[in-house]
Amino acid sequence: MPETGFLSRSSITLNYEVKGMKKLYVGNMGFETTESDLRTLFQPLGQVDNIHVITDRETGRARGFAFVEMTDDGEAGKAIEALNGKEVGGRALTVNEARPKTRSSFGGDRGDRAQRW
Repeated sequence: MPETGFLSRSSITLNYEVKGMKKLYVGNMGFETTESDLRTLFQPLGQVDNIHVITDRETGRARGFAFVEMTDDGEAGKAIEALNGKEVGGRALTVNEARPKTRSSFGGDRGDRAQRW
């Protein structure tokens, strides 16, 4: 296949671990949990680079999960051990290494299907 300078869809990989950083998934959070709350929880366990609380597009309300990026793999491992299952706001958190996003078979570009007329 000739090189065109463009990326095909199949060649795009969502990066979830960059330059030694570890991205963690934090689930089963209370809907009122804020970025500041998560920073307070994770900061004693290591350097936190970024926190992204996932919110509903229409209401702006937290959806109950977030992603926390930590600078050091070892510190991220300690955070997983310390916080996975920890009760926060009456809910047991789920904390583990984030997995790369996979393509969904729902909606989106249906270019691979034959036309039906």
